[in-house]
Amino acid sequence: MRTVLRLVKWLVGLVVLAVAALAAWLYLAPPELIRVGSGYSAKIVCSNVFIAGRDANEVLAVDVQAPGHPLLRLMRISVDKKQGTVSAGLFGVFGKSVAVVRDGLGCTSVPDGNVTAAKAVIGAALTPAPPLDALWPDGDKADVSQNPEIEQILDDPAMTGPGMRAVVVVKNGRIVAERYGDGFTEKTPLLGWSMTKTVNAAIVGTLVKDGKMAMTNQGLFGPWKTDGRAAISLADMMAMSSGLEFNEEYGDVADVTRMLYLEPDMAGFAGSKPLTGEVGKMFSYSSGTAVMLSRLWQDAIGDKNKALAWPRVALFDPLGMQSAVLEADEHGTFVGSSHLYATARDWARFGQFLLQDGVWNGKEILTAGFVNWMREAAPASKVYGRGQLWIEGPGDEESPGAGTAAGLPGDTYWMEGHDGQTIAIVPSEQLVVVRLGLTPAKLGYRPQTMLAALVKALQ
Repeated sequence: MRTVLRLVKWLVGLVVLAVAALAAWLYLAPPELIRVGSGYSAKIVCSNVFIAGRDANEVLAVDVQAPGHPLLRLMRISVDKKQGTVSAGLFGVFGKSVAVVRDGLGCTSVPDGNVTAAKAVIGAALTPAPPLDALWPDGDKADVSQNPEIEQILDDPAMTGPGMRAVVVVKNGRIVAERYGDGFTEKTPLLGWSMTKTVNAAIVGTLVKDGKMAMTNQGLFGPWKTDGRAAISLADMMAMSSGLEFNEEYGDVADVTRMLYLEPDMAGFAGSKPLTGEVGKMFSYSSGTAVMLSRLWQDAIGDKNKALAWPRVALFDPLGMQSAVLEADEHGTFVGSSHLYATARDWARFGQFLLQDGVWNGKEILTAGFVNWMREAAPASKVYGRGQLWIEGPGDEESPGAGTAAGLPGDTYWMEGHDGQTIAIVPSEQLVVVRLGLTPAKLGYRPQTMLAALVKALQ
């Protein structure tokens, strides 16, 4: 009996020792997957709390845990509204990461933990205009259509899709219909994910118009000038055909997740990648490329503070996008790949701006023809434009002509973002349709069906 008891004690001691060793390992040297998960959790909660005014626990449960990697269900968060920080970790302890909100720049991940240095980077304050008693886009009144066919389309969950948070329909420059999901309104800023790339490309366009950048520019970064990367032009970057290595796979530790949640200098990380293909000949969709474009246009401005204010001064304020917040990384480079928050109505303003070829209230913000150039097929792709736009809609990214075959007007083009964010622009119909939500690709939702129905109903 004593022998059995001694054996049991020994086994219990061994288990306790193993658990302690595991805990020590997770605490002192957490695997990168845990750090990516905690970084993602902290960043998403931070932005939604401090930009969108949402409840932290709801965001963690609905936006982070429900649709994400199983590991995310074990993440716990802590919000310090006084300090403007959100921390997250496995069980709240292991692999902890922190995100911090900064004036004018929304939230940023702080992978190296230097919150003080991160807080020292500040952007231009939002300049909300007083509410104007005028129709959108000059004011914020919507001339909503009473067309029962349109009402039926937007009241059909199969049309608007699972997880829909906002739909705004603009015809002939006016909002004619809109819908919002439970808990969301026309005043809720929503994340556009990769739709941000198109906005970032338009910002590049403002610098091209000012003569500070040219699509023929090469030798874009110092270290590139001594090897084959010297041949990469700004046009190659815009068309996602730089030839640079970059793994865009989500769900694990890949280049894109490492860049967004483990690297304090995102552009530096992306810019360190080697060539793996012939410059200008291979299409490779890359969030790293978009962040490098941000670094390039910020460097073209020269003055750091002026560059941090540029999106608001050059684009958001002229368009009346008062809610728009383009977030930057820890070092102050805008995350032009992914991190723009704006209300659905402000996203619609940007779509209308593209429809009007970069002109707003008679002012030429982009050079005439620049938007048409953006949506020309890239030399290395038949479905992606020269300027960070999609010629085909979600699910048809590898199918040239799919939209036309499905009955959409041939001039339809798209902004697309992770988890079901889209803006469809149809110049021939003077139509812009914004659809935002939390709709993972595995659900198979296709906004093309809603768009085709709206085109027909509005003719």
